[in-house]
Amino acid sequence: MIVAGDQQLLKQINRMALVRQLCGAPGLSRAALAEAVGLTKSTVSLLVRELMDEGWLAESELVATGALGRRATPLHLDTARLALLGADLGVGAARLVATDLLGNVLAERALPYADIADPAACVGLIADELLAMTAAGGALDGRAMLGLGIGVPGVVDDASGVLRYAPHLGWRDVDVAAGLRARFAAGALAGLPLFIQNEANVAALAELEFSGQAGVDPLIYLSIGYGVGAGIVVNGRLLTGLSGFAGEVGHTILQQGGPRCTCGRRGCADALIGLRALMDQVDGGSGAGPERLERLFARTADGDAAACRAVADAGRHLGVLLNNLWVAFDPMCIVVGGAALRLGERLLGPGRAVLRDCAAATRLPAPVIRTPGFGDNGTAIGGAAMARHHLMRPFGGQGADVAPPKPARF
Repeated sequence: MIVAGDQQLLKQINRMALVRQLCGAPGLSRAALAEAVGLTKSTVSLLVRELMDEGWLAESELVATGALGRRATPLHLDTARLALLGADLGVGAARLVATDLLGNVLAERALPYADIADPAACVGLIADELLAMTAAGGALDGRAMLGLGIGVPGVVDDASGVLRYAPHLGWRDVDVAAGLRARFAAGALAGLPLFIQNEANVAALAELEFSGQAGVDPLIYLSIGYGVGAGIVVNGRLLTGLSGFAGEVGHTILQQGGPRCTCGRRGCADALIGLRALMDQVDGGSGAGPERLERLFARTADGDAAACRAVADAGRHLGVLLNNLWVAFDPMCIVVGGAALRLGERLLGPGRAVLRDCAAATRLPAPVIRTPGFGDNGTAIGGAAMARHHLMRPFGGQGADVAPPKPARF
């Protein structure tokens, strides 16, 4: 892609380069920052002054080095004046958060849907609650909102913000971005940059931006809920593919002639590992209600033989999927998340064992397998991380509505 820009764009790129540098190396002085990013000290001083005025950066206590002359003043991200919004448009309910620039949660909400078959009403519910969350006098009073990121359980056209297909919601071609903008138009969130992505991609960005762990790129976030999906980060960027379909590993074939999947094929990961398939196998019937899911978790926790056998089988298929992701992408880390984590080691243990056997056969070290640390808010926090991720990368080319992050106070 050929990119052209004017001086204002170049300035914005330089500003966000300074912010990104301080994300990974807080405490740098202006002089050290200039050396790290390759800009002149005078340019860095000017940009830092702007970023401090806007609430992006703050100064720490002076560091006594013992050297003569003026002591260096450490810089870090300011956590007191700006906020990021994130939303998880989940299957059973929506979750909303507001975080500071480091991902610390400032406010949160859980919202059950009145009617999951009415996408416009569900999107409107999220918009109205975000407006209420950011209203004057609340926990976010005095902070400027930088952007909103939303994770959805399906295939997204991230350029337009249209949810193309969410099989576990039963939605097709829902313009989530337009619905939110219409609701925001007359309020304080009008013009707020919006970023919409598949929930596994969003959760992967939470791990990249907010986990505080170095050396996790390439990274894969494997989400196991009603279905299975993956978010893939390579060189600090999401790998979304030509049509936004990258990471839909729930429809990779793990067993030829296996159980039928909702996509019409047989042996997909969704049909072997996903919670909907496990519920159908253990509990009978159909559907994805929360009561059925709780019964699956309870029977497994109680040691029910049929449930434990089904979960262990799913775990072994999980191990095959982990191996396939390993050899396809050679990641440094695979984070396994989603509602299925409540099945614990009954699911993860067999998966790790299969992966260990695959690694032993190749005599190569397998990637680190770990679980996320963001709890039930993981995807919503990932939405906030996605907003930060794209706003700090002006050439990102992803997101439904990318605007230069010049915050205005509400």
